[in-house]
Amino acid sequence: MKKKLLLAGSIAMLSLGLMACNNDQKVDSKNGKTSSEQQTLHVEALESAYGKDMWTKVIEAYEAANPKVDVELTVDKNLEDVISPNMKAGNYPDVVLLATGRKLALTENLIKDKALEDISDVLDKNVYGEAVKVKDKLVPGFTDTLATSPYNDGKTYMAPMFYSPTGLFYNASLLKEKGWEVPKTWDEMWALGDKAKAEGIALFTYPTTGYFDAFFYSLLLEAGGPDFYNKAMKYEDGIWESPEATKVFEIVGKLAKYTEPTTVANANDKDFTKNQQLILDNKALFMPNGTWVVGEMKEAPRADGFEWGMTALPAIDNGGDRYAFTFFEQMWVPAQAKNKDAAKDFLTYVYSDEAAGIFAEAGAVQPIEGISEKLTGDNKLFYSIYDSGAKAGMGGFAATEAVEGVSMADTLFRAVDSIVSGDKKVKDWQESVEKVSDQLRSALK
Repeated sequence: MKKKLLLAGSIAMLSLGLMACNNDQKVDSKNGKTSSEQQTLHVEALESAYGKDMWTKVIEAYEAANPKVDVELTVDKNLEDVISPNMKAGNYPDVVLLATGRKLALTENLIKDKALEDISDVLDKNVYGEAVKVKDKLVPGFTDTLATSPYNDGKTYMAPMFYSPTGLFYNASLLKEKGWEVPKTWDEMWALGDKAKAEGIALFTYPTTGYFDAFFYSLLLEAGGPDFYNKAMKYEDGIWESPEATKVFEIVGKLAKYTEPTTVANANDKDFTKNQQLILDNKALFMPNGTWVVGEMKEAPRADGFEWGMTALPAIDNGGDRYAFTFFEQMWVPAQAKNKDAAKDFLTYVYSDEAAGIFAEAGAVQPIEGISEKLTGDNKLFYSIYDSGAKAGMGGFAATEAVEGVSMADTLFRAVDSIVSGDKKVKDWQESVEKVSDQLRSALK
């Protein structure tokens, strides 16, 4: 389940730490290059669905490319439990691949403490062993977001790594069989919902309300564009009462009426796969999800001829923008790291064709230009969504001090269950979100 991925770190959440033994290396402060003395880099990675082998292969390839570096690899399912005690003891890793959104919120805490190093210069470096700059290999937009520039100061503190597009997933063969087109606008979506209802099929379901984060982000972008979206993410006064936001709440409110009736009862950490099964059994047409759902439901029964399909959210207006939000992991350097130059060299290497190929073989896809052309099967379909006209949405709410009893996630996303069940009115929901936004705005970092 995606929420476990984002909040408990099950699927697709990796972390990487590099710790240098300063006794056997020196750095030339003038040119940022390490000396000829042998270095030892300690790489720590969270064991996840991608497996251990890709890290072993990447490290072996890096050592071959850079013989002056010896890398010691540690893979652990609870990386925070390894990193945190070391940092408290003053032993900071040099590079960490650990996404925001995890339950222990280690990365968020370091962001709040201004404990991340500015790595903007990495984007201007050549990829290790290649004659191309890092910024020229990355898909545009991935470094222009609060997820990589959390202080909104024009500087990059986190490098984008493995990403997973989200969107609406469906059974492509069912639509082909019925002669139904994938909706391009919300008006087309409602028309299809009426057709499906006449045949006993619900238009929509969702695993849990946690999946409405990416869904909401995409809708906000469609309704008002990136500038409006960033204002919402920074809790601008009145933003949730604006006409653009009102349209978003109205769409979700209408979608609630097309939601499969058993969805709310199963929208929890224990039973969420029952809602995902509705798509496989042709009992519902669309659900918000990410590319990990294919692996999650790999062993589940399904309708004859079932074929995964994925689409961006329908446009609000005919010819309007369509968005597919993407979650991605971030790589960063602690401000107190002692081996920053060598760490930044390694950061450039992970974007090399060599490293990217190893990662991709394990299903870990980076935001590198043209990488979708090298993928096969379902991944090729999913990751080419941005080649088919969809825009990539990225970045979440700005960091704030903790406010007791106040949670935007609870108020904005988890309230959807109450909207679907009819226990809460859309207008009251919208007002409560604006109130929470007011409370969080004064707590901005």
